[in-house]
Amino acid sequence: MANQPMLKFVKIPKDMPEKRDADTRKQDFDEIYQEYAAEKAAEQASRCSQCGVPYCQSHCPLHNNIPDWLKLTAEGRLEEAYELSQATNTFPEICGRICPQDRLCEGNCVIEKSGHGTVTIGSVEKYITDTAWEKGWVKPITPAQERPESVGIIGAGPGGLAAADVLRRQGVQVTIYDRYDRAGGLLTYGIPGFKLEKDVVMRRNDQLEQGGVTFELNCDVGTDISFDKIREKHDAVLIATGVYKSRDLGGPGAGAGGIVRAIDYLTASNRKSFGDAVPEFDSGELNAEGKRVVVIGGGDTAMDCVRTATRQGATSVKCLYRRDRANMPGSQREVQNAEEEGVEFVWLTAPQGFAGDTDVTGVMVQKMRLGAPDATGRQAPELIEGADYVEDADLVIKALGFEPEDLPTLWGTPELEVTRWGTIKADFRTHETALPGVYAAGDIVRGASLVVWAIRDGREAAEAMLEKFNAKATSMAAE
Repeated sequence: MANQPMLKFVKIPKDMPEKRDADTRKQDFDEIYQEYAAEKAAEQASRCSQCGVPYCQSHCPLHNNIPDWLKLTAEGRLEEAYELSQATNTFPEICGRICPQDRLCEGNCVIEKSGHGTVTIGSVEKYITDTAWEKGWVKPITPAQERPESVGIIGAGPGGLAAADVLRRQGVQVTIYDRYDRAGGLLTYGIPGFKLEKDVVMRRNDQLEQGGVTFELNCDVGTDISFDKIREKHDAVLIATGVYKSRDLGGPGAGAGGIVRAIDYLTASNRKSFGDAVPEFDSGELNAEGKRVVVIGGGDTAMDCVRTATRQGATSVKCLYRRDRANMPGSQREVQNAEEEGVEFVWLTAPQGFAGDTDVTGVMVQKMRLGAPDATGRQAPELIEGADYVEDADLVIKALGFEPEDLPTLWGTPELEVTRWGTIKADFRTHETALPGVYAAGDIVRGASLVVWAIRDGREAAEAMLEKFNAKATSMAAE
């Protein structure tokens, strides 16, 4: 037992990577957490209790083999830890940065439940893969042999990129179509640099391109190329467009200037960080500098908006959410980071309209209280009569979530079956839709969800395609 490298949670406390202080990190868009040193990563990994039933693994959508790569890290066998991590996760360094670990692996850690503080799984995962890139352990994609089959992927977000990686490693010819000028989807334009620095995403895009994936960028399916044309060109098609249509908010004054969508605001900020020309930012329309900012919503997108606004130099930043802290959908870790950076959360508030004639001057707010629990046990918000007031604002950012675009109409494909919510109907095992050879994965099937679920769906869809290709090749060989 003297050389036992694990089960040290009793002696060693939980220790997150050092976080840059709030005043310093508000000055830039760099990531806020420092990297672990090798000794610290090994020390924190050694706290794992190596459970017989690893709840961290079962609560990870990708079922990453977490206990094993923690043990390898504790033993200093980092290259093997990386290989194990990469076996189930296409982008471990991205998940290590942006997964809400407090709701997934870390939130279900046995030693967390026993009061010892969770193993810092996400930080170790990030450290393993960052080290792998640094040491050259991340190998180029080189298929053992090329295959004749071709797959078209619509959408270069995490689901589409994960599928492309799996398919390309097996020699399948892959083309990705995306409406933006850079691949990555929300990883590139939706998530701010302080959570995910952009060179991390660009590095993976480059790896896929160098591995033989063809990118057709600035390509809007339905306008620049028809969906039917893509189906004609490829043996299979994966729809991985994500959901980009913002939920709207009506009420008096909803059309006033200075009320903007979260996706537009975040995209402008990220484009600026790339050095692009962004007229809407330069004009001040999508720039929070010197403004009283109110963000409406309580999810991770709202957290991204409030923390971006503080960095742009807003005079004040408030977040309105209709429930309380305990019932908000965003990561608690992100809420804490935002509060440290000076964001004020105004809980149990619902916007009813907007003050101001041409430009917004405030949000008309009604105070709420939590009523009786619904069928799921969640308490529904109720209005408190006579408790209305106006929250002053020069810039209002709507972060109320996303809905799917009407793809059957946009693409002229009424036979593409959708649910009553507009998401595409697909088999939950194979991800195949009602159209033969057409698959769908990620948010366009699930509704707005996590990056890690999109990666899982993309990988599963790719595996299902490969199974079908192999079955067809076998039957042709037998004839």
